[in-house]
Amino acid sequence: MAANSELPSFDAGLLSDPQLTAALTTLELTVRRKLDGVLQGSHLGLIPGPGSEPGEARPYQPGDDIRRMEWSVTARTTEPHVRQMIADRELETWLVVDASASIDFGTTRCTKRDLTVAAAAAIVHLTAGGGNRHGAIIATGDRIVRVPAASGRAHARALLKAVATTTRSHAGVRGDLNGAIDALRRPQRRHGLAVVISDFLGPINWDRPLRAIGAHHELLAVEVLDPRDLELPAVGEVTLADAESGEIRDFDITERVRHDYAVAAAAHRADVGRTIRRCGGSVMSLRTDRDWVNDTVRFVGARRRGMAAGVG
Repeated sequence: MAANSELPSFDAGLLSDPQLTAALTTLELTVRRKLDGVLQGSHLGLIPGPGSEPGEARPYQPGDDIRRMEWSVTARTTEPHVRQMIADRELETWLVVDASASIDFGTTRCTKRDLTVAAAAAIVHLTAGGGNRHGAIIATGDRIVRVPAASGRAHARALLKAVATTTRSHAGVRGDLNGAIDALRRPQRRHGLAVVISDFLGPINWDRPLRAIGAHHELLAVEVLDPRDLELPAVGEVTLADAESGEIRDFDITERVRHDYAVAAAAHRADVGRTIRRCGGSVMSLRTDRDWVNDTVRFVGARRRGMAAGVG
């Protein structure tokens, strides 16, 4: 499949409501067709680790985590049993979505907003079923949109529509990922899955609330990037505008400037990854110039192999 060939545009300013609904339906079909069978209905394939509340024992099934074997029941019944956790039966997933102005940027087949909606759709699909609930906190920098957690296909579509249509702030307003992550802490929610979707550009001032989230929830960060976030083309003199501050400056993109930019971008990305891992999270990277479905499948496969090897 060509990179992102099946990813529709979610520029809410250009789409009517029927067009947006059709685009979300197309995305849903893409996700279902490409990702079905990867998890086979088990959210543990996405984020390993049992829930925190013990439930009833049930017969062992191939693929169950042997660390949850219930030996007393196994001995009594002479049939292998595992302790089912409450989170296994009903998982609550919360998405923290960065909808700041930088997310509307894209130089290849899609924008980072399109990729953000696709990532949200993939997470919802991979954690759906069994009464699992999904909620979202969408932050633009000057406001936060909350989608209460609920289950069901209609709710999932409403959540994705909110992600797609929450418009950026006016020029001069910086994104506030710190405030968005902190908003997930109040009110306190039971153990579940927290997913932060952002390009993680800007200062790393969100580590403290993220560490608190990671201590209470399974944590996944989805990094959405465009090639221009990582390197500059050899274009010579160019006028650039900061999407969030609105500042406009002229640059001469020399080889030295390109080198320094690439080094700084790589260092920042490495700092982001280290910070997320210190907070107990994993990082799934998606790019506007790559096949986001294949990258998602590759990440899920790696997590499953980690589980099989007993890696947390």
